[in-house]
Amino acid sequence: MSLRLRKPGEITAVDETTSCSSPAVRLAHRRRLRLACTAIYFTKVLESLTKKVLENNLGILRSLSYVAIDVRPGDDGLKDGKDEKVDPKSLSPMVREKSLDALAKFGGVSRLASVLETDLENGLSGDDETDLATDLARRKNVFGENRYTRLPAKPFFAFVLEAFKDLTILILLGCAVLSLAFGIKQHGLKEGWYEGGSIIIAIFLVVVVSAVSNYKQSRQFQKLSNVSSDIKVEVLRGGRRQKISIFEVLVGDLVCLKIGDQVPADGLFVDGHSLKVDESSMTGENDHVEVNDNENPFLLSGTKVTDGYARMMVTSVGMNTAWGEIMSSVARDLAEETPLQARLNKLTSSIGKIGLTVALVVLVVLMIRYFTGKTRDESGHVEFRSGHTKTNDVMNAVLRIVATAVTIVVVAIPEGLPLAVTLTLAYSMKRMMSDNAMVRKLSACETMGSATTICTDKTGTLTLNEMKVTEFWVGKEHVKNNDAAPTVLELLLAGIGLNTTGTVYRPEGTASVPEVSGSPTEKAILSWAVIELGLKMDELKRGCQILQVEAFNSEKKRSGVSMRRGAHIHVHWKGAAEMILAHCSQFYSQDGDKQMLDAQARGQIRAIIEKMAAKSLRCIAFAHKEVTDPQPHESSLEDTELTLLGVVGLKDPCRPEVRSAVESCTQPHESYLEDSELTLLGVVGLKDPCRPEVRSAVESCKNAGVNIKMITGDNVHTARAIAIECGILETPKDNSKVDEMIVEGVEFRNFSPEERFEAVDKIRLMARSSPFDKLLMVQTLKQKGHVVAVTGDGTNDAPALKEADIGLSMGIQGTEVAKESSDIVILDDNFASVVTVLRWGRCVYNNIQKFIQFQLTVNVAALVINFIAAVSSGEVPLTAVQLLWVNLIMDTLGALALATERPTNNLLSHPPVGRSEPLITLVMWRNLLAQALYQVTVLLILQFKGRSIFRVGEVVKNTIVFNCFVLCQVFNEFNARKLEEKNVFKGLHKNKLFIGIIGVTLVFQVLMIEFLKKFANTERLGWTQWAACIGIASLTWPIGWLVKCIPVSSVRSLLPRKQVPAS
Repeated sequence: MSLRLRKPGEITAVDETTSCSSPAVRLAHRRRLRLACTAIYFTKVLESLTKKVLENNLGILRSLSYVAIDVRPGDDGLKDGKDEKVDPKSLSPMVREKSLDALAKFGGVSRLASVLETDLENGLSGDDETDLATDLARRKNVFGENRYTRLPAKPFFAFVLEAFKDLTILILLGCAVLSLAFGIKQHGLKEGWYEGGSIIIAIFLVVVVSAVSNYKQSRQFQKLSNVSSDIKVEVLRGGRRQKISIFEVLVGDLVCLKIGDQVPADGLFVDGHSLKVDESSMTGENDHVEVNDNENPFLLSGTKVTDGYARMMVTSVGMNTAWGEIMSSVARDLAEETPLQARLNKLTSSIGKIGLTVALVVLVVLMIRYFTGKTRDESGHVEFRSGHTKTNDVMNAVLRIVATAVTIVVVAIPEGLPLAVTLTLAYSMKRMMSDNAMVRKLSACETMGSATTICTDKTGTLTLNEMKVTEFWVGKEHVKNNDAAPTVLELLLAGIGLNTTGTVYRPEGTASVPEVSGSPTEKAILSWAVIELGLKMDELKRGCQILQVEAFNSEKKRSGVSMRRGAHIHVHWKGAAEMILAHCSQFYSQDGDKQMLDAQARGQIRAIIEKMAAKSLRCIAFAHKEVTDPQPHESSLEDTELTLLGVVGLKDPCRPEVRSAVESCTQPHESYLEDSELTLLGVVGLKDPCRPEVRSAVESCKNAGVNIKMITGDNVHTARAIAIECGILETPKDNSKVDEMIVEGVEFRNFSPEERFEAVDKIRLMARSSPFDKLLMVQTLKQKGHVVAVTGDGTNDAPALKEADIGLSMGIQGTEVAKESSDIVILDDNFASVVTVLRWGRCVYNNIQKFIQFQLTVNVAALVINFIAAVSSGEVPLTAVQLLWVNLIMDTLGALALATERPTNNLLSHPPVGRSEPLITLVMWRNLLAQALYQVTVLLILQFKGRSIFRVGEVVKNTIVFNCFVLCQVFNEFNARKLEEKNVFKGLHKNKLFIGIIGVTLVFQVLMIEFLKKFANTERLGWTQWAACIGIASLTWPIGWLVKCIPVSSVRSLLPRKQVPAS
């Protein structure tokens, strides 16, 4: 018997894409070896049985003269990918534990891709869209969605409990319960429940309204959190790159990763170059981990790409990833305390202490007057006579006095101030979303109102981000109609097609325009090369082997690639024109002649670049070099069909110093990617027009006292032209003054700290800047006391975004790292939206000031009236239920009415408010003291002379006092809409919520006076009395108008102003 050899086509039993040294291949070899040993053992058994049969002279059937063992490629114990099924739970620990053994059991990345039915070239595919949709639905059903289970949101009942935790509310509730019990005991259930029951109902109403408001804001913040979590991911499906939601990523998807991206799910490295990820979010380690197809092909969900680019195959999603498990057990704190809320809490505490003092004085005075027989009931009889008054009457009176004192505390403590901040932040966040700004950090809303300087990018923010190649130069000649030598065009196309992270997708069987993806610069160059020069990327890539890639970064402002084509190695560089030019020693002419780049030629080409830049063109240069292959790959020795003779093991100890030497070598093929003695292929000029609305937006910022500084990586000539076009720089009349406003990054970096400190306010434009220069600019501005807002889109912008008082990342071009480091995401990458954020920031601060003025007016009036009335007459004009109604008006309803005013252009006509400025300005003190003085005067007159003026009884007089007090607050709410403007009705029709709240307040006031007499302890009023109340309250409008005629600017200028540096 003998074993036949396999067929020639069956010799290679290992996938060509799999390295022979990988664990998966070694396992496959071991399996084949066991299979061969089993076959040999089986033949030996057959031979033994044959001998026995022959010895016993038994007849046997004629059989084949050999045994064939057919070992086919891939027959390693694994089933064909189409038939084999994989358990989703078995894939999760493989990536999480970074187990190469587990990956080997699946047969490596290529075999696992076959099992998951993923095409490693085209991604998830189908015969048509219906077939693909069916496949996606099946994957979602088998492997699950890329979502994690969130902790349940706080229920409404929890907010009700929180509202009940207020100490004053609990004391008031206890008094109400006791009052209810004594009232029922004394007067029976039918009449005795009114006083205590009314207070309980009023408390319940206040608590429910507060809980509903907080519950709605919580839901609003949760929705915004969900929106901010919905990032876009680039996947390959049907051979076409497309952006989808992170929640739509499925197992088997091919995801394209680049610098700054967040890894959307657990997966395996397929191909790429120089990929490094930051796994600190998972492991806590800050070291960047290199990912490759050999030693570490594992990518964890939630990690960030810090360098290189790659394609990964998704193996686990959602709750099957470690990131999903972590996030499902963590609740994001949406109720962060902003700096303004912290300041308001201190203000609330201070006012509360004053209110508590007044309440204690009122309590003591009322107790003394009651127990000394100085108080009388409605019939005129003395309320307390020692030894004659019943215990129940005494307890009821004491509880009424305590309840009144506690209610004064409730009214005095402006707990609505923090609520107003929450309401206005939630409202502004929702509105800003529709204005293309997504808030990630609440405090940024209010801080933006104080911004004094905005440092902005150029590309995509000030410009349209619609780049197009408009000029093409080869050497010193302007090329028209792409009329250049074929050799130059061939090298140029290789440099464009291979030295890029963009892709070109050509739909099969159609003549439509190819779809180009990548950064705006890459897309512009690729589109020009494909349409104008006839670039065919697929053919280009098939004809060469990529050896090494250096991805573009904002430090070097260039990218490079080396590739082998036949027996030659070619190096291509692309980047900022003047930087590439500095590395060139030769250049091609339009005819294809290679010429030396002497000083004269270099100066001429540099002048061409400057002339292009002056036309606002971004100049990109291409250079080439052919290098000697340090590792020749051709040999006359045959290295196939060999026979293994044996294996020996030799031990040679490593030198002790070798490890450190190896670690210091970061580029294993440094010689492949040479960047000296290059030959310049050509220079292209890309035009990116300014946004039409930018100039007016810049002008608005200047009028608002906000400085605009443009920080860009473009050369100084391009940047200057754009800055003048946008209005950041004025048209130069005196070049020396303009030159002081322009600086290059390297120059600014080399300034001494004193020079930087001196120059930073003058600078309007920084060109050729690095991320470190931007960070340095922010730090210097903050040291000078500026409140700085910074825009950024790249991963390297993260330090500056974090350092700034307000970090503004770009929603379209911004990387996930930049977005995570920012406070607000500008969804349309438009500078006009940055100005909108500035307007909203000032609106938030302005709305809070309006509410503070309104509420403090009520606080001052209520405290003074109750204190004077209690001390002088031993009675308070407002009962506990009435005071709770006033508290509801000024806290929740007042906050809703005043905190939802929309921003106006008038907000940008004032200079920014410094963070050290007091919350209550002189203007506010002027307004609120005038209104409080008027209310106190009128209500005290009504309290002591109201019976004789209106010729009514005590209860009706108290009702008139209560009605006038509430209506004064309603009318004064209009005054609070405008702190300085005299026309308080301007824009009123735009705020329907304000009108609705005023209407609801008036309706409930009428109900309490006319129909809820026993509940509110009131009496019905006549038409004359109603008219008098409305007339008294309406006088707050002319008083407010007259008060605003009193100037306060001169007073403000006389006060010392303390500047506190931004921190």
